[in-house]
Amino acid sequence: MLDPADPQLVVDSRTLHFSWLPADPDAVAALVPRGLRPRPDRQVFMNQYVVDDDAQTSGFGAYSLTYLGVALDGVNAPDGVTAGGWWTHYVTSSPLVREYAAARGAPAVLGRTTIDVRGEALVAETAADGSPLIRARARVGETGHLVRSGHHRYFTRCNGQLLSAVYPFISETVDPFEIESVEFLEPGHPVYALRPENPLLITWGFYAPRTSFAYPGGLTPYAGQPARAEHVATPHQVPARRSRSGLPSGS
Repeated sequence: MLDPADPQLVVDSRTLHFSWLPADPDAVAALVPRGLRPRPDRQVFMNQYVVDDDAQTSGFGAYSLTYLGVALDGVNAPDGVTAGGWWTHYVTSSPLVREYAAARGAPAVLGRTTIDVRGEALVAETAADGSPLIRARARVGETGHLVRSGHHRYFTRCNGQLLSAVYPFISETVDPFEIESVEFLEPGHPVYALRPENPLLITWGFYAPRTSFAYPGGLTPYAGQPARAEHVATPHQVPARRSRSGLPSGS
């Protein structure tokens, strides 16, 4: 088992990362623990990625992973703009990654993520317990000169303590990029609570054939935040006739 206190580096993963507004905002809010606040719009995020070769990691080996969660209010990343997130589901193909992430408080289980790109058509699918859970479809172009870089801030809970960590990333994104659909395939699975609204309401996202990122070497205990009044954000609605959207930057 890897020491969960050690940092880990991943380079050139194939990454589909985006966010939407949920069909059941109350169910999404109920997944956020005491001490954290969901955004008023109850925004949900998902990252589906594949690491194809052992040489792309500092210790994990090749693996695939999907994590989902709820965007948080008042606990932004270091840029002061990108919302922090609470991980609700974390599905990886690697027992080593599962053990490492679970020791850091992630709700890690075994499963598999695939990303298939044929021409402009991308299909990303996440499966666990032998059944497909989520399928996302997008239209993608070629990588150009646009590079997204910065930090994400994610929260977990370990031994009853809320923990915060900041994850740096660099993504070489494609253009154009359009999400076409997001399907949650198992109504009986707990992840179904995060399913998107219909018509699909996309808030941000990108696909990058090459994303590099790091797991930080430590986790910071977080005492929690006081309650405060909510504000209202305006999403971007995907047209129902095509369920597509060009996505702005964000988190």
